[in-house]
Amino acid sequence: MKWTKEAEDAVARVPFFVRKRVRSRIEAEAAIHGSREITIEHVGICQKRYLNNMEEEVAGFQIETCFGPSGCPNRVVDDEGIAVQVENLLKKKNLRNFFKLKVKGPLKIHHEFKVSISDCPNACSRPQIADIGLIGACRPSVTNDPCSGCRACVEACREDAIELTAGPVMDYGKCLSCGNCCKVCPSGTLVQGRQGWRIMIGGKLGRHPRLGSELEGIFSSEEALVLFEKCIDIYTAHTVEGERFGEVIDSIGMKMFTALDLSQGRNELSDIT
Repeated sequence: MKWTKEAEDAVARVPFFVRKRVRSRIEAEAAIHGSREITIEHVGICQKRYLNNMEEEVAGFQIETCFGPSGCPNRVVDDEGIAVQVENLLKKKNLRNFFKLKVKGPLKIHHEFKVSISDCPNACSRPQIADIGLIGACRPSVTNDPCSGCRACVEACREDAIELTAGPVMDYGKCLSCGNCCKVCPSGTLVQGRQGWRIMIGGKLGRHPRLGSELEGIFSSEEALVLFEKCIDIYTAHTVEGERFGEVIDSIGMKMFTALDLSQGRNELSDIT
């Protein structure tokens, strides 16, 4: 549907984490009235309705994804199904009703539990500032195949995490697990090692912004879903009035999360797939 420039400019000022939802509501409003073009009037009608009836718009959670499935060349993990599994898991938790019981007063958009999934460390969907963020990762592994000394891996690494001596020497403290070095290595000296998801928890914006804390490791999709559910359960058990996950983590500390057991919970995944 075509948008006027004035309408586009207005919706561009909407906070990014609800912009997609607002655009959908505006387009639906225009369609109801048989309009072929969205104008500033449609934006105004939806804005007024949104502000006056915000609680009706609160689903309990938000999921934002990156452009990876559309063919992004930086994509590290090819698992489009994980977003659907995360959504099914969150629906099972019925967070909207949970927040209605916890929050004093009407629900607002900022009460929703925010999840972000990025298929590579470029993190276009901002997983570092979500309650839980998943970041696609591929840890390079050095094989015994002789290095040709071409330096392609060194030039491909934006983090200066590779030194070339007799062969590539990795500084995993600098490595962001983007996998670019593996893609350009012609000799097979560098190959894809552990592949999956990094997990960030407790990120948020607002008056007291906080970057997410990372759970150590790179996790398969199955493992990430197990940890995801365990994190949700810890959050719902410890939030007092629906405060953000980052505030809960600051209150209870990270020890509970670093001790999470992956062995329990794998068999329950069939309920959300």
